[in-house]
Amino acid sequence: MGMLKEFKEFAMKGNLIDIAVGFVMGAAFTKLVTAFTGGIVSPLISLLTDKVNFQDLKWVLRPGVAEVKDAAGAVSVPGSAEVAITYGNFLQSTIDFLIVAFVMFMVVKAVNAMKKPEAAAPAGPTEDQKLLAEIRDLLKK
Repeated sequence: MGMLKEFKEFAMKGNLIDIAVGFVMGAAFTKLVTAFTGGIVSPLISLLTDKVNFQDLKWVLRPGVAEVKDAAGAVSVPGSAEVAITYGNFLQSTIDFLIVAFVMFMVVKAVNAMKKPEAAAPAGPTEDQKLLAEIRDLLKK
């Protein structure tokens, strides 16, 4: 029963709730960024790069072969699927990540700026320091 009580205390501290809210907001924000890059950034890059679509970028290792049928309709030569490395999706995901990382950096930077305590005015000398200063001044005379 002690472990359940500890978990309840941990969950009610607010840390777990903050993490859950942040996770949900992050997932929603990631979807937003993915839609942004797919709908706005990719077409703009495509416009600049002579209509290259990220989804079409790939490195074909083995081209696909269509199956060949004889006159009766039976398959005489089976086909094979194309084998390719699709790096276009990786590029789009990288752009998504960079946008999310930059925005998170800006959010954390803003939160840290709000958290900074204002510099306290330097405290004046204490009574002991004042007394020592008087003694020092008297000794100098």
